Amino acid sequence: MDELLSQITTTVRGMWTYRRLAMLVAWLVGVVGIGVVLLMPDHYQASARVFLDTQSILRPLMTGIAVQPNIEQQVAMLSRTLINRPTVERLVRQVDLDLGVKTKADKDALVDAVTKAISIQSAGRDNLYTLSYSAQRPEVAQRVVQSLLTIFVESSLGASRQDSDSARRFLDEQIKSYEAKLTEAESRLKDFKLRNIQMQSQAGLDSAGRAAEIANMLSQARLELREAESARAAASRQLETLRLQSQQSLAGLGAPVQTPEIDARLDVQKRNLDTLLQRYTDAHPDVTNTRRLIEELEAQKRLEVEELRRKALESPATNSVPSSPAVLELSRAYSAAEVQAASLRARVAEYESRASHIQQQLKVAPQLEAELAQLNRDYQIHQKNYADLVSRRESALMSGELENTSSVADFRVIDPPRVNPKPVAPNRVLLLPVSLLAALAAGLGIAFVVSQIRPVIFDGAALRQLTHLPLLGVVDLIPNEDLHQREKRSFRRFMLALMALIVLYAGGMAALSYQTRLLG
Repeated sequence: MDELLSQITTTVRGMWTYRRLAMLVAWLVGVVGIGVVLLMPDHYQASARVFLDTQSILRPLMTGIAVQPNIEQQVAMLSRTLINRPTVERLVRQVDLDLGVKTKADKDALVDAVTKAISIQSAGRDNLYTLSYSAQRPEVAQRVVQSLLTIFVESSLGASRQDSDSARRFLDEQIKSYEAKLTEAESRLKDFKLRNIQMQSQAGLDSAGRAAEIANMLSQARLELREAESARAAASRQLETLRLQSQQSLAGLGAPVQTPEIDARLDVQKRNLDTLLQRYTDAHPDVTNTRRLIEELEAQKRLEVEELRRKALESPATNSVPSSPAVLELSRAYSAAEVQAASLRARVAEYESRASHIQQQLKVAPQLEAELAQLNRDYQIHQKNYADLVSRRESALMSGELENTSSVADFRVIDPPRVNPKPVAPNRVLLLPVSLLAALAAGLGIAFVVSQIRPVIFDGAALRQLTHLPLLGVVDLIPNEDLHQREKRSFRRFMLALMALIVLYAGGMAALSYQTRLLG
């Protein structure tokens, strides 16, 4: 630590030795700095404010019908992409900034300078934008801002209209393509159904369902056939019995006379009586009535049997089998049963043929169903895409009409291009202290460099360290009064020069501040 302090002290004493040179350099740099600051050209800034009004009644009305562009996002993107090279070159030509430009390098430098000087700032969510440009001449700055404002308003929604046209053209091409695909899919599906029309039902191509349906129909037809054959056999037996009984009665064999109608009614009533006795007692009214009916039917049967026997004895030739009502009824029932059985046999044969045919078709049905499913899937996909594209095209057309409507977004110039009479650059009040600091730093730097180039030895230790030789002795200088006076006068001159430099800068800053207040 002591060694470091010793080195710092030695360096400062060496720099103090060359203080006159340091002060001279500081004055030179300060004067040059003041001249540069004062001779820097003034820059005037022109600005304009634009407001984007997006509160249109059409926007909520067209929600869900048309694709509404994000006006705020478009303008925000426009504010970031408007300052490009083609736009700046167009701006330079409109304002005639390139009149003195002769070479391409000069033109590129001019375009770069104008690009850096242009500024477009957004005020946030208020849709307020500030366009500004700074130049050495106020009229030039105002013309640049006016041209930039025109370009900004003209370029507001032109890109979105071009995007809408491109989107419509793309949708038209895709619709034509999908229309051809949809027509081709419909043709394939139609050809497939025509080739396999015999396998289709009302619900479509489902061989397993049709096979189950035909099997059920075949089972039902067979059941009905068995019922019809049983009814025919029963009618045949009853008819044969009646015929035998009639022949026996006519032959006078003394066989009992049959009354089928009364016997059938008696049989029904007797079964009904058995059912009632299982549920009720003998004193129940229904049981009593049923027994009374049975007795009346039995009495009627006895009377009818006696009447038939009497008629048979009186006129045996006229009492033939066909004259009996029961025989006629049974004959009609037998004929109807025979016809129904024949019809049902034909139906069973047809259903058996269909069942055999559908069993053969079931072997190829999975492949056909898979092919039909694929055809339907392709057709449905093409149909859905086609319908979506048509809907989107209509939405795009309506969106284009919405964009062309002037009331969707309005650009309003809040503040026209105006030049601030006060220069915005350079800030001389700030640059003067900087130049003063640069002058002082230059003086200190030159003193340090010279002290390192031509070092001064102040003690024996420094001399021994510098020469690496043994030191025999040290002779001290005893300052007299004249030496003290010279040192004091030199110090006063140095401080006066330093104060004069600071006062010079302070006066310049005060004058510039006063001038700035007067202009403001």
